[in-house]
Amino acid sequence: MRQRWDDLLFLHWEYSAAAIQARLPAGLTVDTFEGKAYLGVVGFRMNAVRPAFLPALPWLSYFNELNVRTYVRDAAGEPGVWFFSLDCDRAPAVTIARALFGLPYEHATMSFGPGLAQSCRRSGATETARFAWSATSSPQATSPGSLEFHLAERYSFFSVKSGRLARGQVHHTPYELSQATATSWSALPLTWDGFDVGGRAPDLAHCCQGVAIEAFSLVPAHA
Repeated sequence: MRQRWDDLLFLHWEYSAAAIQARLPAGLTVDTFEGKAYLGVVGFRMNAVRPAFLPALPWLSYFNELNVRTYVRDAAGEPGVWFFSLDCDRAPAVTIARALFGLPYEHATMSFGPGLAQSCRRSGATETARFAWSATSSPQATSPGSLEFHLAERYSFFSVKSGRLARGQVHHTPYELSQATATSWSALPLTWDGFDVGGRAPDLAHCCQGVAIEAFSLVPAHA
């Protein structure tokens, strides 16, 4: 599949590695950086989502997404992302992603803008998570060995499909990240997924203008 991820916001909280590990499926190990584990809340606009051989469709190919994720390795050491949830405001996209990729998509009411701002209220929730941000540095690719590289440059994701651990791959040019100031942020997506950060502000905030994505079918992961 082909798509664009635009106007991305990356918020990260340091979190107990043991607590994260307890929520992972067999075969995955939390991937720490200098002994620290992180939970991420990542919001963005999904644009022109389509199979590689078809054009984008009005409405269906354009939607908002907000995911809660952490960073893992499989038994072979392959680095990737594990999603605890992916909120999306297109019901057909939720159904398709759950069926094809085994990902924990949730339907939500979402909006984007004006400016760099996003809101999300998951179906069944009573409160709305709201985010607004601005870049505070020029965009640049992350350096291998840095925390930013560890968090951003992940080209595999893992899921459990038909009871088995699977890996999906995405290709894109490296993110050009800017440091960001989150003038509005929410830990509600973490709370919805059963994580408590005690009201702490995110430890890290970054943003990115966007990247073009190629996504590929699932393959068995090393468990």
